[in-house]
Amino acid sequence: MNEKVKVKKSLALAFVRCFLRSYFVGAGFNTRGLQNIGFSYAMQPGLEALYSDPLELSRARKRYVKHYNSHPFWAPLLIAIFLAVEIQIKDGKFPVAFLNKVKNTTSYTLSAIGDSVFAGSALIFWALATISLLLAGNTTAAMLLGLISFAALQIFKVYIFWGGLHKGLGFLNELKKWDLINLGERLKFVNALVLLLIWIQLWPSDMGIFQWYGGTAILGSLGWLIATGKISREVVAVLFFVVSVFLINLL
Repeated sequence: MNEKVKVKKSLALAFVRCFLRSYFVGAGFNTRGLQNIGFSYAMQPGLEALYSDPLELSRARKRYVKHYNSHPFWAPLLIAIFLAVEIQIKDGKFPVAFLNKVKNTTSYTLSAIGDSVFAGSALIFWALATISLLLAGNTTAAMLLGLISFAALQIFKVYIFWGGLHKGLGFLNELKKWDLINLGERLKFVNALVLLLIWIQLWPSDMGIFQWYGGTAILGSLGWLIATGKISREVVAVLFFVVSVFLINLL
């Protein structure tokens, strides 16, 4: 095995370790740098494989211990992109001075997309669909949905890591074609339909329509008051408890 093949194999193994460490990016969360400890920990094997000079390695490490925060589902992509950027930096094809600005812009943009699509749409769909299936007594289907969703997420992470590693910042152009923001918006409409189905499943047979919608209107109004800061959630929780106890004793 020649030296070039050995270097490529060493890099490949280091990058695999970076991918596996991407699952722990949020483990070192702190109020100062947010996810920076976990992110620098995930970058470490790749940086060690790229830089044999201790001084260059130390400089590279310092580039990733600063503030970092993004949605955890994007961690493999961001790690891969910046490993690709580090290869360009080593070859003199990317100015180090631009890295921090590029890192912040990329991570914050993907964070907003991740919060909207994953946290605000996809995870909500999984939760609502699981509840609906369990209410219908389809335990096996609920378990399968969870397993399929988990497997799909892992495939997605592997794919974006591979794409980020091979295309670097250019992979972001491919993400634009996915139109994730509009996909998330459409999925929110689906979530609304699933929520309506859950309401139908939970409809008390001995309760009239005005009682049911009156209760949901009250809960919706309280939710709006909490969201707008007009009343604290603690006050609502105490109020809900007191009213519940009163109704139980009354009945």
